[in-house]
Amino acid sequence: MKTTKTDLFHCGKELFVRKGFKDTNVSDITKSVGIGTGTFYNYYSSKEELFMAIFMEENEKLKKKIMKSIDLEQDPLSLVKELMLLNLNGMKSNPILKEWYNKDVFDKIEQKFREEKGLDHLDFMYHDFLEIIKKWQADGKMRSDIDTGMIVAMFTAIITVETHKEEIGLQYFPQVLDYLMEFTMKGLAHGGANLK
Repeated sequence: MKTTKTDLFHCGKELFVRKGFKDTNVSDITKSVGIGTGTFYNYYSSKEELFMAIFMEENEKLKKKIMKSIDLEQDPLSLVKELMLLNLNGMKSNPILKEWYNKDVFDKIEQKFREEKGLDHLDFMYHDFLEIIKKWQADGKMRSDIDTGMIVAMFTAIITVETHKEEIGLQYFPQVLDYLMEFTMKGLAHGGANLK
């Protein structure tokens, strides 16, 4: 039983990478595994649930890789800029994670997954990042009058802006992202003081 679920996961991942979410269907996946389509539903309630399981695993791998590669002792503005750049590049270079930027597809996947799992909130930001923010708050490098979760939500909002760059204007977008990050970090700096 475990083998079938693992096979569905791996074959599903391979097909999603090759064909994308939209052009992969349950029967493609079950044919690759060598089982009937109905058997798929003994393991996953939908194609969306399988995709989200794969997406979350890939996202977690990326987060761990990023957290191992950064210097946590650098100043907050530099660290957050580096985190965001590494996250953006990692997501764009991974065919599974890249679906995040296909909002028509990803919004539907996420909505169906939430409904099936009864989740109000899916957190794709770094768990470790909460600890970094708490340390900055304790060290006086970041305002402590703002909830840590709220600060993570602000960073998540900045990351999400990437999905609206056409609406913002491609000619402004890279600079808009830099300014949003800079202004947010200055606003979060303890007492609004210069981060350096």
